[in-house]
Amino acid sequence: RTHFLSLSLQAKMSRPVQARRLEGTDKNIWVEFVKLAATYSKVNLGQGFPDFPPPDFLKESFVRALSGENYMLHQYTRAFGHPPLVKILAQFFGKLLGRDLDPMTNVMVTVGAYQALFCCFQALVDKGDEVIIIEPFFDCYEPMVKMAGGTPVFVPLRLKAPKDGKLMSSADWQLDPAELASKFSERTKAIVLNSPNNPLGKVFSREELELIADLCVKHDVLCISDEVYEWLVYDGKEHIRIASLRGMWDRTVTIGSAGKTFSATGWKVGWTVGPNRLLQHLRTVHQNSVYHCATIAQEAVAQGFQRELELYGKPDSYFVQLPKELQQKRDWLVQSLDAVGMKPIIPEGTYFLVADISKFKSDVPDVPDSDEPYDSRFAKWMVKNKGLAAIPLSAFYSGAHKNSYNHFIRFCFAKEEATLKAANDILQKWEREKTSP
Repeated sequence: RTHFLSLSLQAKMSRPVQARRLEGTDKNIWVEFVKLAATYSKVNLGQGFPDFPPPDFLKESFVRALSGENYMLHQYTRAFGHPPLVKILAQFFGKLLGRDLDPMTNVMVTVGAYQALFCCFQALVDKGDEVIIIEPFFDCYEPMVKMAGGTPVFVPLRLKAPKDGKLMSSADWQLDPAELASKFSERTKAIVLNSPNNPLGKVFSREELELIADLCVKHDVLCISDEVYEWLVYDGKEHIRIASLRGMWDRTVTIGSAGKTFSATGWKVGWTVGPNRLLQHLRTVHQNSVYHCATIAQEAVAQGFQRELELYGKPDSYFVQLPKELQQKRDWLVQSLDAVGMKPIIPEGTYFLVADISKFKSDVPDVPDSDEPYDSRFAKWMVKNKGLAAIPLSAFYSGAHKNSYNHFIRFCFAKEEATLKAANDILQKWEREKTSP
């Protein structure tokens, strides 16, 4: 009997259990680096979340929703978005895009922007479709395209370094128009745009967006526009929504995030805005996966947007105040990194700043013929030996290009002053150790 039992167990276990669509998508940079940061870091400038609280008005909205008379806020709400939230999002983004939006068909609420992206790829990308991804890119785009059966096609931003000895800016990373055009073909289904861009902090200019838009119209290609950092732009830069450009509304899904908008990343409230012809397919994926998002969080975010609509463009608006605060933090970290010779690339937007680690390479010797990009080994060494966590830039590139961009690391500056000061102390001490005889 034992013999037969072991045979039947072997028979069951010999069959592959993993779905083929998961092949090559199991590795995740965040799982590895979050664990390293939790184990070793004294200062974590790795993951992109603020270590300061959301604004008081948002927390108060949540408490009101939680403890108020309306007990139905503890139950299911509409699957595709809590009615008060989709109504205010339609009003708010209708104003920004200059068009009337139907809250029931032009807006869908998701479990963070992450699920919005997943819905886009699952709903719009088919086996054999190509999806153009601009490098560096937020790392989930590639596996999500592959899981949908699509083929990612990569086009890198090319660095045009300033000649006058000035610090680089994220604006110095640019698309080559001919190279971009060469990636479009009859197999191209969509292009993913991320502006402001994580990890670089690049805010795409109107000229760059028009180049992308013209190619999308010419080749009848969709645009998945990840705009989660839309309010976090600095130095008077303007965030332009590609859906507002000629010919783009009907072919664009725009993705937003309350996590980044209101500094509440753990609430996991995101949304998509777009034409019903695209969103109807996203709704099909949504209803067959998570189906529903947390009601109370949606209610609080709706109240936050109501406040911001009333204060739009005024000094008291959180959307005006937050980028001012973050620009100061950015400038402080730029100064801190520059002082020790870790050359920062000044971001035009987002939470993030990329720095060139070339001057520090002597601390972490190269390993010839290593499969692991240098910046990844450097970031691991830095968190273990210096207690400072950051993310290697190569994590945001495709396999073929990882080693071409392996001397940069990404820091998050959306942190309390005390956190940034602690990071500065580590860097100063490190620099002293390097220069002392």
